[in-house]
Amino acid sequence: MEVCRYNRTMTSAAFFDLDKTIIAGSSTLAFGRPLYKAGFLRRGTLVRLGIAQLSYMLFGADEGDLERARNEMLDLVSGWHKAEIEAIVAQTLDDVIEPLVFAEALFLIDEHRRAGREVYVVSASPEEFVIPIAKMVGIDNVIATRIRTDALGRYVPELDRYAMGPGKADAMKEVAAEDGIDLGGSFAYTDSFTDMPMLEIVGNPVPVNPEKELREAAEQRDWRILEFQRPVTLGPRVPAPPKKAWIAAGVGAAAAAVYFAATRRRNA
Repeated sequence: MEVCRYNRTMTSAAFFDLDKTIIAGSSTLAFGRPLYKAGFLRRGTLVRLGIAQLSYMLFGADEGDLERARNEMLDLVSGWHKAEIEAIVAQTLDDVIEPLVFAEALFLIDEHRRAGREVYVVSASPEEFVIPIAKMVGIDNVIATRIRTDALGRYVPELDRYAMGPGKADAMKEVAAEDGIDLGGSFAYTDSFTDMPMLEIVGNPVPVNPEKELREAAEQRDWRILEFQRPVTLGPRVPAPPKKAWIAAGVGAAAAAVYFAATRRRNA
């Protein structure tokens, strides 16, 4: 439905992919061991997840890999209770995810917020994983894959939203229309070539730790490339007011130094 937006001031935003952009790894695969310990995964499945994680870290994932992962995920989680998964994520979040958060990402998130931009996490991972991680780094706005549930709160092998590839770009356009965001003045950060649609709809596309195909595409287009290298331990966190994240003392300054040391400009 078209919404009238006369006299509305447009703002810009920063859209961050999650895996290998905000965190050093796959958010979905990172919870493999906790799910195994809770009885949701068998040992063989855990081993396959570990191999997939290693391959993902070394070589990235193409669209075919992500499609297969989607189908396998839906088959795997069918029948699981959403509330139980959310509880496991909440109980293990600090141990599993906190050591993976990039200091450089924290710095950029804070810089965009200080500049008055809305900040979003955009991820193909299920929102049960993405939303808690986003809140951990001070981001309230999330676009993520949503798995359908039945009347009893159990997952069924169907999706309400799949935020992968073109799906990310489509969701960003919807958010921009709803929230009055100027995509031409906005930023997008990701590591994956499958996220080219996400990068191409903003005025400031920034590949982060790009896989080979994305690096080549970025160099051809003279896009800025960032290398994030240093995960940082977050300090004690307390509930924060909307749109503002408070991080342990000293993290901001340290992250700034790391960020500027890691930034490179690539020319075609």
